[in-house]
Parts: sequence; structure tokens; C-alpha cells
Amino acid sequence: MTAIGIPGPVSLDLDGRTALVTGAAGGIGHACALRLAAAGATVRAVDRDNDGLARLVTDHPNGVRGRIEPCPLDLTDLDAAERIAAGADLLVNNAGLQLVRPIEEFPPEVFHEVLTVMLEAPFRLLRGALPHMYARGWGRVINISSVHGLRASPFKSAYVAAKHGLEGLSKTAALEGAPHGVTSNCVNPGYVRTSLVERQLADQAAAHGIPEERVLAEILLADSALKRLIEPAEVAEAVAYLCTPQASFVTGTSLALDGGWTAH
Repeated sequence: MTAIGIPGPVSLDLDGRTALVTGAAGGIGHACALRLAAAGATVRAVDRDNDGLARLVTDHPNGVRGRIEPCPLDLTDLDAAERIAAGADLLVNNAGLQLVRPIEEFPPEVFHEVLTVMLEAPFRLLRGALPHMYARGWGRVINISSVHGLRASPFKSAYVAAKHGLEGLSKTAALEGAPHGVTSNCVNPGYVRTSLVERQLADQAAAHGIPEERVLAEILLADSALKRLIEPAEVAEAVAYLCTPQASFVTGTSLALDGGWTAH
């Protein structure tokens, strides 16, 4: 057990499988890439952050069965996104971005970029990956959604809209993929200890008119029964579970890792 009581890893064998993880240079994507490689997968690590991909390769332990293949790519290049997904057995749609602004002040070009990266790109990646999954009679699609795929918050119009759309896309993929041995699910964490969340603190402070040091307890974790950030490795372990044979009947659902937020 770790210091915060996280059990050890689930048993998972992905030898011979190819996984594609977007947003793999940091945070949840970094943890997912390392976890799936540790299970034996060849991981296509997709991100536009070349330095972060280099750190990911460095963090990959020697002697681990799987391997990491850095794939520098900006997901706003939708045709390239579709091409890079060809041949993937597992698809982890994780890449995301955030801006906290009232709707009337939200830049339309940023709204467009958020929807492109977080909803249209996952659709194109699915288009690229599903033919191979169908041909092999096995596939796992795991969409890193959010508690904001299930609940809304003010000042996050683009992010909430994208995550709600991703929930619908995931369910549709589950229904279409079922006859072909392909499952599709969302993983819905609350606030994760990542740079994306850390960057929100100043924006949230300005939006709510409170000091930055009060944002975590009073805004981000206000609706969470568990008053801590979730760790990226915890999210990665949920992703690993959804790839196991024991999860083969789990599809079309949303796995909330939200500390009790949606229990309200």
C-alpha cells in the first residue's frame, strides 16, 4: 500500500497489443502510458510537447516488457490524428486544455480549439482505430472524461461542453463496438494533481474574486467528500482495470473517480 492507501496494480497482460495515449507528455496521459507499457503494450505516446515526450521515455524503466514510441502531434491536425490511430488495439483519449472565463468573455477561437482537441479529435482517432479493432475482434476505448462530463461548473463552457460530448461519443462507440468485441467507457476523475489543475488556480481566483490560496478548498474541492486531489496513477489504474478480461462486460458507462462529488 502507498502512503494514501492505494492498492497495488491490477493484473494485466497486454503483450502484443498496441496502445495509443493522447496527451501523454504529462499528468494523466504520462501515467497511463507508463502503466500500459508496464503491462507489455507498445504505447504510441501522442502529444505536441516534445520535451514532455522525451521525459516520458526517460521515465520508462529499463527491463519493462512494453515500450514507449513518442509520436509528436498537434491534435488540431485531424487528418494526422486519424492516420496515427490505425492499428491501435487500445485508445486512450486523454488530451485536454482548459480556460476559465465567463461565457460572454470566452474567446470563440479558444472554444473552437477546445472542442477540436477534446471532442473532434477523439472522433477522428476512433475512425482511425476501430477498423483494426473490429478486424481483431478485440479493442478497448477509454475516454478520460471528467466529473465535468457528468456535472457542470460555471466559467468552463468549452471544457464542460467537450466532456459532455465525449460522454455521448463514448456511449455510441460502445453500442457500435459491442458486436466486434470492443468496449468503450469513460473515466471521470475529479480534480487531479496535474499542471492543468495547477494552472486553474489563478484563473479561478480571478473569476470568483477570492485569493488564490482559497481556491482549492473553497472552489475545486467544495463538492468533493474526499478533500484531496486524486493522483494521476490512480486514474491510470482505473484505465488498466478497464483493459482486463474481468472488465470485458463493462461498456458504455462512466467510472466516477470523483471523491463523492456526484453523490450529491
